[in-house]
Amino acid sequence: MASPFPICYLNGEYLPLSEARISPLDRGFLFADSIYEVVSVHGGRPYRFREHCERLERSLQEIRLVAPHSRDEWLQIVSGTAERNEAHNCYVYLQVTRGMEFGRNHAFPAEVRPTVFALCSPLPELTAVNRRDGLSAITVDEFRWGRCDIKSTMLLANVLMKQRASEAEANEAIIVDGDRVLEGASTSVFVVRGGVIATPPNGSSILPGTTRNAVLDLAKDKLPPQVRDIRRDELFSADEVWISAATRAVLPITRIDGKTIGDGRPGPLWQRMLGLFEEDRARLRHTPAL
Repeated sequence: MASPFPICYLNGEYLPLSEARISPLDRGFLFADSIYEVVSVHGGRPYRFREHCERLERSLQEIRLVAPHSRDEWLQIVSGTAERNEAHNCYVYLQVTRGMEFGRNHAFPAEVRPTVFALCSPLPELTAVNRRDGLSAITVDEFRWGRCDIKSTMLLANVLMKQRASEAEANEAIIVDGDRVLEGASTSVFVVRGGVIATPPNGSSILPGTTRNAVLDLAKDKLPPQVRDIRRDELFSADEVWISAATRAVLPITRIDGKTIGDGRPGPLWQRMLGLFEEDRARLRHTPAL
């Protein structure tokens, strides 16, 4: 991962990231009492920003935190962070915590000001090797908390899953609950067989992915997708397996648990879907983000 750009946003100010400070009593630090969003920016325009706002608002509502900004203000923060870094193609990480109280109490404090933080980083590149060979994954058993539909910063389980993948020299950990495929540690999951794209349905164990929804939207008229439960063995019998994330669009998985998927190369439907994303970004580039 490339280093983040030097300017960040913190509670109404743009300042050097190296100088940004929050209190150690902030509830995001003490309790992970906070949520986050990741928005990709292409040609200076946040991609599918309305959908990110909807998920941000839903996560805030689920943790009973009143949104400190309107959608227009969120857009100003995201766009402003990118602009001040002269970053036309990047992603913006946005985090909202319940704020700081003088003490450490589990119950919500009566009056605190939310902490709002944003930083900007270069988009990861899809390398020539990735395009040719794809990526690898391992499967891991579910051991996260019961509300993974909230985009919370409580990500220790995901961190441990990612570390297992790293130690196995894999790019992602695909989470399974018994025989049921859920999602990646930081991605959504798709299987393709016989020309049909399928992805698991949303629920309390799955984050409603904005990029997942973009795949479904872009595929609906050309490659009608299915939203259904996916069994673990379907990963290994699929023609293609994809993962999706805001920073990377769709990526091909060609090896899982050391086993080859399909013919071991990124498949033609992945190539087609990647092209649909590129067309969609170009189409939206000169339209309002909200």
